[in-house]
Amino acid sequence: MKSKFATIIMTTIMFLMIGVFVLLGTILWNELKRLETSIQPEGVQTILSENTNTIDTNIKAPQLIENPFEKIKDGEYSEPEIDYSNVSINKYFYNQLEEEAKIIYKAFETNKENMKTGNYKVELGSSFSELLNQSDGQDLLGRYYQSAIEAYTYDNPDVFYLSPNKMYLNIETTTKGKKVTYYVYVDCGKEENYFIDEFSKKEEVDNAIAMVEQAKEEILQNRRDTTYDNIKMVHDYLIEHIEYDTTISKSHIYNVYGAMIKGEAVCEGYARSFKYLMDSLGIPCTLVIGKATNSEGKTENHAWNYVQINSTWYAIDNTWDDPVSTTGWVSQASKYRYFLKGSNDMVKDHIPSGQFTQGGKMFSYPPLSTSNYEGR
Repeated sequence: MKSKFATIIMTTIMFLMIGVFVLLGTILWNELKRLETSIQPEGVQTILSENTNTIDTNIKAPQLIENPFEKIKDGEYSEPEIDYSNVSINKYFYNQLEEEAKIIYKAFETNKENMKTGNYKVELGSSFSELLNQSDGQDLLGRYYQSAIEAYTYDNPDVFYLSPNKMYLNIETTTKGKKVTYYVYVDCGKEENYFIDEFSKKEEVDNAIAMVEQAKEEILQNRRDTTYDNIKMVHDYLIEHIEYDTTISKSHIYNVYGAMIKGEAVCEGYARSFKYLMDSLGIPCTLVIGKATNSEGKTENHAWNYVQINSTWYAIDNTWDDPVSTTGWVSQASKYRYFLKGSNDMVKDHIPSGQFTQGGKMFSYPPLSTSNYEGR
């Protein structure tokens, strides 16, 4: 009899405990849920082949990684309001972005100095709450983020130390009853930092930037009186001081540091350096990627520039104006084969593509003059 009574008591206690756990779980799920989603564009990178001037773009759809209950906070918790509406930017690819992507770009530009630490949390606040309440909101935000980071790195060759592959877009969701709020920020995720592999700490980045800026000032001491003369001065400097890298094993060959400090680069390094110096001179310039057919008839991916003179745009390919000679002698004419060319000539072996990465936004380039520059 006692044994039967004890069994009834134990069963009752067990059901009560289960009920308590279910109740606590329901409260935790509905009232205190904190869900973090990380979005990283896979393969947001440009890999250049030294022998063929090849740019291989490899990007997949942004990866969504859900970590339920990783950051649980009280439902009354509220993040500080973040507002970039007063930030003014006028750059070529930025101007083609959707408003949502512009917010992300503005956040990068505003926090450029902070991002030199490599792990600074770039806060976007609740700017995307309305978007994220849509059924496809996360996918849309992922695409806006992709477009923003592409435009930012192509508009700003001076941020050569950043690696988009190590930058994650995080979405934190707080639910209280029927009210859902979202807080968005960018950080390095579980990476140590979001630098390219050549850097590991802020001091290294600061030192590299200082060296690039010093080289820039030395180059610009030779500035001329006209736009044409300044373009020619920079073009000549780059092809005289940069060696085209044919190993693809050296560091920094894709950026301004490799081109301007180490004196070695592939086509992207030439093109980014030219834009960096044109920006410093106040001359409108864009980075261009696409297909090019070399003298051997081989078509390959390539990078070059468009530059503006008197409201008209012309093409320049500094890389292909820097031929590799086995004799040590290069004709003067060969150094200007792709200098301030119009579309009639340039289209013969250069076909631009406005899609920087597979699946990314299709950007447009300024229309080229049909004829070559004849102002000199």
